[in-house]
Amino acid sequence: MQMRGRTDGLIHSPIGEAFDLLAAHTSRRPLLNLSQAAPSFAPAPVVADRVAAVAREETGARYVPQQGLEPLRQALAAELTEQYPGSVDTNEVLITAGCNQAFCVIASAMTKPGDNVIVALPYYFNHDMWLEVEGVERRYLTPGPGLTPTVADAKALIDDHTRGIALVTPGNPSGVTLSPDLIAEFHDLAVEHDIMLIVDETYRSYRSTDDAAHSLYSRSGWSNNLVTLHSFSKDLAIPGYRVGAAVGSPAVLSEAMKLVDCIAICAPRIGQEAALAGLLHAGDWRAEQAARIGERHDQFRTVMAASPGGYELISSGAYFGWVRHPHAGIPTLSVVAELLTTKDTLVIPGTAFTPSDESMLRMSFANLDADEIDELATRLAE
Repeated sequence: MQMRGRTDGLIHSPIGEAFDLLAAHTSRRPLLNLSQAAPSFAPAPVVADRVAAVAREETGARYVPQQGLEPLRQALAAELTEQYPGSVDTNEVLITAGCNQAFCVIASAMTKPGDNVIVALPYYFNHDMWLEVEGVERRYLTPGPGLTPTVADAKALIDDHTRGIALVTPGNPSGVTLSPDLIAEFHDLAVEHDIMLIVDETYRSYRSTDDAAHSLYSRSGWSNNLVTLHSFSKDLAIPGYRVGAAVGSPAVLSEAMKLVDCIAICAPRIGQEAALAGLLHAGDWRAEQAARIGERHDQFRTVMAASPGGYELISSGAYFGWVRHPHAGIPTLSVVAELLTTKDTLVIPGTAFTPSDESMLRMSFANLDADEIDELATRLAE
């Protein structure tokens, strides 16, 4: 049968493409893998112990309430209320099978084919892919200085078919953290035009400041025009358990749950139990991991400051470096293949995050140790 469905012509995940390259590669020296932004270390012992216990419980493999385990929703609401100005209520939290699913069900619930969503560049590739699958036009918001989008540019893209604005902070792939004031201005714009602001905060624990990421929860009626997205995968090193969350108005979450029911019924219980154990009992462990990755970021910036081999660091933060390669006129995917072949270094092409080839690479430095980050600069300079 010839496929003529919505996915016909859609790109495959660049992560999968990277690992296809890796499968055909024979390394001459230890691989430096800067491709995937998933923790390579084990979760906290208290989380692993809870997973083992749940697996043996009578209810461990059963469905959970569709909106998620109430203790987990309470714990996340309490953490956000503690860390941000304002407050989040338990009924404003929907637990999903990963943050990707959170974006998909929210985006689908608020759009229909022919609508448009403003997407800040460089985008997270799964956001762009999902909107394309759904027949939603992506209106790309070109960043200004420091890879920061502007409200004025976003306003110029809004028309009667605009349903939302999608921001990721810290950015994947750029690492750029948007300021609370800028996020507030985007929320003002969303309120003015009665559209939804979606803020993906997957990497919120890896910002370079302890200040609140934004103050939107303190605004009266904030949930009418705001959904924030969250992940437990990075904080708790449990990406395979697939657990994330959407925070917004009960009415919006109710519509999204219709889609959750069709896709997964509910987020996996064992992942939710793992996340709950982490929120309640692994706070110090989470802080230690965030501090360690922050040290890796500082080292990465230091070794890349000299643009080894002509590879120029444009921005960085959280897990990522956004790097311009020096090979003008050569397709970036070819540069990625060459880096693997000659330097035993695996990265993701920037073409996964932009609508055109801008000679960019995403380097996920967080899974390298200190010696490997130094080795990266050495190999790039060869």
